[in-house]
Parts: sequence; C-alpha cells; structure tokens
Amino acid sequence: MNGTPHSAKAATGVPGLDDILAGGLATGHLFLLEGNPGTGKTTVALRFLLEGEARGESTLYITLSETEAELRAGAASHGWTLGPGITVFELVPPESLLDADQQQSLLYSSDLELGEATRRIFEMFERVRPSRVVLDSLSEIRLLAQNSLRYRRQILALKHYFVRFGATVLLLDDLTSDMLDKTVHSVVHGVIRLEELAPVYGAERRRMRVLKYRGQKFRGGYHDFAIRTGGVVVFPRLVAAEHRGEGMRAPVTSGLPSLDTLLGGGVEQGSSTLVLGPAGTGKTIFGLQFVASAVARGERAAVFVFDEELGLLFRRARAIGFDLAAMQDRGLLHIEQVDAAELSPGEFADRVRECVMRSGARTVVIDSLNGYQAAMPQENALILHIHELLQYLNRQGTTTFLTVAQHGLVGDMKSPVDITYLADTVILLRYFEAMGRVRRAVSVIKKRTGLHEDTIREYRIGRGGLGLGEPLEQFQGVLRGVPQFVGTGGPLLTAEPEE
Repeated sequence: MNGTPHSAKAATGVPGLDDILAGGLATGHLFLLEGNPGTGKTTVALRFLLEGEARGESTLYITLSETEAELRAGAASHGWTLGPGITVFELVPPESLLDADQQQSLLYSSDLELGEATRRIFEMFERVRPSRVVLDSLSEIRLLAQNSLRYRRQILALKHYFVRFGATVLLLDDLTSDMLDKTVHSVVHGVIRLEELAPVYGAERRRMRVLKYRGQKFRGGYHDFAIRTGGVVVFPRLVAAEHRGEGMRAPVTSGLPSLDTLLGGGVEQGSSTLVLGPAGTGKTIFGLQFVASAVARGERAAVFVFDEELGLLFRRARAIGFDLAAMQDRGLLHIEQVDAAELSPGEFADRVRECVMRSGARTVVIDSLNGYQAAMPQENALILHIHELLQYLNRQGTTTFLTVAQHGLVGDMKSPVDITYLADTVILLRYFEAMGRVRRAVSVIKKRTGLHEDTIREYRIGRGGLGLGEPLEQFQGVLRGVPQFVGTGGPLLTAEPEE
C-alpha cells in the first residue's frame, strides 16, 4: 500500500470533527456519512482525502453521482486543489448500457450494471491501492440493487474487500432513495449524520451527530457546524465537566466604591452576575463598569453584543467616560457584535471559549440574553447552553456578566427567560417615580459567595459615568415603580455622578 503506515486513527482534517470522534476515524474500517443533499457531505469527504494527501497517503474518490469536473470545481470554491495524491474515479455506465439497441431483455439490466460497477471499482482500487477511499453515493448502488437483500450483500462485499487491504472508507448517502433502510448502519463501523434546519427567519442552521462508533467513546449529542470558504467547521458541544477549575478566587471590584459597597466588596472571580431590568435602565453600563475596572488593572476583557450596533455603543460609552476604542488599541478588550439570525448557539459558545483560551479574557460580558435567546430554538435549550457556558467560564476563573431586558417599564416585570437560579449574583434595576421625575434604583437580590447590602439605592448615569446614592430608607414601594414617601427628606441624587 502506498503512503505512510497507518496510525490508530485517520484524522479527518475537519476542525472540531476529530475532537468529537476522539481523534478521527479508526483506520481499516468503513464509515457512513449521511445527510440530505446540501448538508456538506462532499465537502467533508474532500477534506478527509486532502488530509490524507497531506500526510503522504494515496487516496481515491469514487463518484457515481457527480462528475470529476464538478468535484474539482467544488474543491476550488474552497481554495483547494486536488493534487496527484487524490485520484478521482468517475464511474459512469458503459456505452452499451446507454444504447437502447444493445440492451438485452432476458436479464434485468440492474444485474449487469451492479456487477459491472463493482468490478470497475475493484479494478480501480487495485490500480491505486489507496489508504483512504470515498464512495459517493450509496443511493446509486441501492437503486441498482433493487431490493434490500442484494443491497446488503453488495455492501458486505465492498466492506470485506476494502477491509482486507486496510483501507479507511467513507461511504456517502444522500438519503434520497429510502430513508428507512438501515442496512448500512448495521454493517459499517460508525455513522455520522449531517442535518440542515430552516428557521422561520435567518440563515439555515446545520448540526451533526455521531449515531454509532463501535468500540470507541465519542462526544454524543448534536453539534452545530457551518460551511464556509475553506471547508466545514464543527463546533463541538461544550461540556463544562471536562474542564477543571482553579483554586482560590479573589474578589473582583467595579472601581466604583458605592457599587462595591452594595455588592459587599465586589463579586467573586469566576462567578456569574445577572443584571436584570427594563429597557433603558443601563444594564450595559453596569457591565462596562466592570470591564473598565478590569482593563485598568491590566486584565483582558471581552464583550459580546447582540442588541446594539457597535458604532453607537462606542459613542454612547465614550460620552459617559468609557473609551472602548482605547481599550481595544491596548489589546486588552475584545468586543464583537453578534448577529443572532446568522449564528448558531454552538458557534457562539465556541467563540467565547476561543476568546478565553486565546486571549486570556478574565471578564466576559454577554449583552443580552434576549438576543442570545433569538438564536435558540427552544427556551429549555437556552438554559442548558447557558448553564454549560457559565460552568465552563467559572472553571476558567472568568467573571461573567449577563444582561436580560425585562418586559415592561414599571410595576410587575416579566423576563423572557428565568436564569436567576443559575447566576451567582443578581443585580436588579428599576424605574421609579418621585418628586415629579423618573428615577432609577438598584438593588442586589442575590449573592451566593458572600454578604451584600439589602438596601435599595438610587443611581444616575451621566457624563461622569455611573453614580450611586445613599439607601432610599424613606421610601417604600420603590421596586413596584410607584413608591410612597414615608420620611421627612429623602437623600435623592441631584448632581452628576462621581467621577
């Protein structure tokens, strides 16, 4: 056999897929890659052969459905060139089978076509002696076989032939003939399924799942993936339990003494904080306060914005004293706008993980979960995704701030999703009316990692940034939005916040 000796696994070369498969495809076995047309099977198969060629192996692509020109054009669209190490065998019917005058009638033509196709496949394999083979697609062979028994026997014949020579084979199935036929599932060593989902709005979503892998532990469940220029990128499902935590955690301060006092000295490093309130109360500003404090300490931070255009956010933040552009220029801030209609939850989690691993961000702000929810098909799935993401960030020692916009302005508020039980700290923001003005109040209603004030404080946002006043001890009903004055002169804010 040509090429280098086989290792235990044949790497697919697809980013993220080898992680799911615990290293790749077991050499010398048959694997099934199935999915409807357009899900990316050919792209994955070509990447598999290109990886083999890069390792000095001889590879073979047997196509019964696409022409060689179409395959090479598809590869070129990703910037790939199929080199001499990749042989493309375009299996077309002999001319005699296409000529009506020469077709016989005593035997079924499928008997001749199937036998002829198999013979030509074996002949080409003998000529090339590849270590990696792609057969595209099984739907053609299933149609030639005509019944399940002959189809199973044909697949077994191919399996015994290829395995005898130690080849690693990827069989493609476009599921166009019989989706209920699981014949190949029982024969092959492993099964990978690609799926495409069409949301009501936004780009298509793609996901994959390993249905079977004999004798091998793999990462189960669904994993989002995307087809881009350059190939398929898989985003393995985040499993927080696979990442170990750190030791002691220091307190993280906001740089604003009054806010730190309300929080009982700040929040704990590696914890999660939920900032909850109606639109316009300044949830993003509270998150940016901790970002600015982290940058001032020389730490790296990351902000993922779902709801606001970045140019507007930069201008708005600069007006109250947060120069995000300068933080970026120092290399201490990564800020990214996320389009929920174009991004899958798995890809978003992967971006956060890469940011933490690559740049060492110790403060992460996700603004907001309302936008994140728009990327999720179901609320239950959102909670599970957030749980794993928060647990992962916690184990990395990263302090996380999440914002949620509640429905309504005053009175009873409703949240689109309740994750208060997941967060370690919950900061509640409210509007209230007093002395003929609409004012804002803040309180900390939960903190797992220590004591905190149980007071309600007024706060204002101005040119000097965020400023908190004294506890509103002479008012009742502030959180309901229409308080009652029960004192003789409440300590309400009248000036700009502290610099």
